[in-house]
Amino acid sequence: MGESAADQGLADAASVKLAVSTVIFTLRTDDGFGATDPTPAIWIPLVRRIREPYDGLWALPGGPLGAEESLADAARRTLEVTTSLRPRYLEQLYAFGDIDRSPDERVVSIVYWALVGSEEAKRTLVGQNVRWFRTDALPRLAFDHELIVEYALWRLRSKLEYSHIAHAFLGETFTLTELREVHEAVLQKQLDPANFRRQIESSGQVVATDELRTGGRHRPARLYRFNRSSEYADHGPLAGADPTETAPPARMQELS
Repeated sequence: MGESAADQGLADAASVKLAVSTVIFTLRTDDGFGATDPTPAIWIPLVRRIREPYDGLWALPGGPLGAEESLADAARRTLEVTTSLRPRYLEQLYAFGDIDRSPDERVVSIVYWALVGSEEAKRTLVGQNVRWFRTDALPRLAFDHELIVEYALWRLRSKLEYSHIAHAFLGETFTLTELREVHEAVLQKQLDPANFRRQIESSGQVVATDELRTGGRHRPARLYRFNRSSEYADHGPLAGADPTETAPPARMQELS
């Protein structure tokens, strides 16, 4: 008897491989190798591939999904093995399954993302095959990882508008200048300091503390913290998917 359509469908499904990749953002002014830039920027760690396809190109940390592990566990495992990073929380970003995304086999990638502080980022296992790159100066990436990074950046920018996402970059207290630098790095544009201060203070997102930041070249600056009682205090990448998410870029809609 000939093979049924159902049998063929099962065979096709069995030939599809599942992988998990991760986009990790941090805010920093150096690449981990001593080069410095006084302007804070958003960076991500990349891993150089050492086999085909795309041997020698940079890619997001990731690997195949194990038969006995969850998606999140696979993301944590591959991330720790390749970079030594262990973020406390990973949020699922998107499933990438375009038929031609891998040249020699059908691979569906479940992508996660998270944020880490600059001090944690400095502990990354860097070397010849693992490095941090500015998101505005990335090398050519393997597979469709350029599109993945583009989408992750869009998610980061959209969440910046209504969540406490900057908390992961700043810590418990921060100056308004430091908060503005996060917004400028994520949005990749300069913001007027006076307007930014007025908007932030009137939004109710932050609360002034009695502490001052001292020790710099400028006069002491007031320290702030995020308003834990605000309606979106628990939203953002450290609290899972958000129902107020807006539509993704057009290129992403074409993949769904």
